[in-house]
Amino acid sequence: MTHEPVCLADALASFTERWSPRIVAAVNDYDVRIAKVEGEHVWHVHEHTDEFFLVLDGELHIGLREPAGERTVVLPRGSVFTVPRGTEHKPYAPAPAAILMFEPTGTLTVGDRHDEVPDHVDATTGHALG
Repeated sequence: MTHEPVCLADALASFTERWSPRIVAAVNDYDVRIAKVEGEHVWHVHEHTDEFFLVLDGELHIGLREPAGERTVVLPRGSVFTVPRGTEHKPYAPAPAAILMFEPTGTLTVGDRHDEVPDHVDATTGHALG
């Protein structure tokens, strides 16, 4: 982890993989992660933590399975949304997009419970940048 400023545009340009987050900073016990995304992720749940999303570029859809039923939130560029802990969710990007997430260090990208992980989704706790 660096103690220097990180240019998010440069950080995003340093990798090509989709659904494979890079850790760009740490805040207390949380990672600040960026990812390039496109297509579907996987239905999953984080039992013990909320998950914060900021859309840096493009558009992100997040399917939610809530007690009242299933719904989808649509996040255009510049939007933020927090998925509450224990809520089953599935991110989807209809076209290439870039996101920033806050998650406790060590949080697995596919949560504590998840569907089968497809090859294009990286089940990781985040990769070091560069």
